Amino acid sequence: MATNRVKRLVACGCVAFGLAAGAAQADTLADAMVGAYETSGLLEQNRAVLRAADEDVAQALAGLRPVLSWTANATRNFGEARSTNTTTNPLTGQSSTRQVTSPTVSNSASVGLSLSLMVYDFGRTRMGVDLAKESVLAARHSLVGVEQRVLLRATEAFYEVRRAQQTVDLRESNLRLIQQELQAARDRFEVGEVTRTDVALAEARLAEARSQLAAARGNLTIAQEEYLAAVGQRPGPLQPPASEPELPATVEAATQTALRIHPDIVAQQHSVTVAELQIAIAEAAMKPRVSLSGNLGYQADIDSTDYSRSGSVSLGAEGPIYQGGELSSLVRQAMAQRDQQRALLLQATRQVRQGVANAYIQLEVARSSITSGNDQVRAARVAFEGIREEATLGARTTLDVLNAEQDLLDARTLLISAQVDEFVAAYNVIAAMGLLTVDQLDLPVQRYDPSVYYNLVKTGPARSQEGEKLDRVLRALGKQ
Repeated sequence: MATNRVKRLVACGCVAFGLAAGAAQADTLADAMVGAYETSGLLEQNRAVLRAADEDVAQALAGLRPVLSWTANATRNFGEARSTNTTTNPLTGQSSTRQVTSPTVSNSASVGLSLSLMVYDFGRTRMGVDLAKESVLAARHSLVGVEQRVLLRATEAFYEVRRAQQTVDLRESNLRLIQQELQAARDRFEVGEVTRTDVALAEARLAEARSQLAAARGNLTIAQEEYLAAVGQRPGPLQPPASEPELPATVEAATQTALRIHPDIVAQQHSVTVAELQIAIAEAAMKPRVSLSGNLGYQADIDSTDYSRSGSVSLGAEGPIYQGGELSSLVRQAMAQRDQQRALLLQATRQVRQGVANAYIQLEVARSSITSGNDQVRAARVAFEGIREEATLGARTTLDVLNAEQDLLDARTLLISAQVDEFVAAYNVIAAMGLLTVDQLDLPVQRYDPSVYYNLVKTGPARSQEGEKLDRVLRALGKQ
């Protein structure tokens, strides 16, 4: 129930993604996420890792099946033989000896079939299949974790471009305002109302404004490059969501959801199961193994009609007696690895819990900063307008006006950052809960279904009909 409620809350925040896209043709946050999902090399890399883990299931399953192999060979034996031949002349009775060399050649061919089948090994091979399946599940949830990081990076890149662009706009507006103040100072200097010092102060502040504008434009370029790296294309005009996504009201509610479904925790739970299966496999390796084998053979002399046929069937058992302590060491090593995975699970749980709490803290800080920032901007604007009016009456100096304008600029800059930080923190909360995925956000993409490849390879197809289906899937993925 809580998961469905969180899905509903996240979806509410995503409805606003495309509201203004039609009118202004601006890139929305959904567009950025879709681009990141479809072009991410990191996602493609981890999908390949998952497909490799899928193949481990097929390879483990092969151990439960009979293994049939064949042999064939053709042999030509050749050489020469030397012999001594003694003959006797019947007329004279005399004997003569001579050596005779003759070639020897023989041709033969043989074919054979052999079959072997593991009959019983105390569940060692079957547990290997279960281990491979658990590894697949761990890899799937690790892929979801990578997907979250890819989408969160796209989100942060989107808002950083927004922050940088708004800062540039603010700096440009500030530059125009200071240029106006400089012109006003020069006009007043011409009529003797201010001194040359006031003009110099305005000129110095104008130079500073130009420097700050150059820095802001540089930051915008950096943000645009990060957007390109994260999303796969350069940003156009950006249209942010109208409102931030709705989140659980309390940290505790968000934490409970995260502890139940966060991909890092679920992946690590499967890793613990893998480690426990490794212990059972290591213990089973110390027990006997029963196997069945059979052989068929046929051999023929090509130079004649001679041939021979043979066959055998055997049921055998084998098991270790003394391995120098290796098998016991492997069991102890597997136990240590299980303890390691359990510790990693505890660490992952704590990190997820801390991540949720930190995200909420950042969100509250941003919201407080927005409230204070609005008050600060309002007060700074009133102060600036009042001081500028007083300066026209001679009650304030040019420096007072410039300082008031700088205070207003700083307040507006802080407010822009706080507004961006609020949205970024909100999506960090979603990611910390384990819900920043294309499924939860219902993004309009062709989603990668890890079960398609797994269902095709889990039975270990070769060139059968299933193998042909697998070839089509690989071609669709661009892997063949």
